[in-house]
Amino acid sequence: MSNIGITEVERVAKLARIGLSPEEASRLSVELGQIVGFVEQLARVDVEGVAPTDQVTGLVDVWREDEVSPSLPREELLANAPAQQDGYIVVKRVLG
Repeated sequence: MSNIGITEVERVAKLARIGLSPEEASRLSVELGQIVGFVEQLARVDVEGVAPTDQVTGLVDVWREDEVSPSLPREELLANAPAQQDGYIVVKRVLG
């Protein structure tokens, strides 16, 4: 386990403008030491020959090329709108 002293925790808390009680600083010192220790443990893992992986669910890229295609005629679109005015769909005001 890596050791992060209370002084270091207090210094970082001061830089972040976070007020810590002595009990909180002491607890965070232990917790941050455990986190750093775990990261050090991960750094020691041999990953030689392991391909980088950024996605493990089997999903594939959903991007596609933009294609121009015909849209609904304006009249047909407006016929489905609950309210319209001057050829536009009327919606409730969002911003005051």
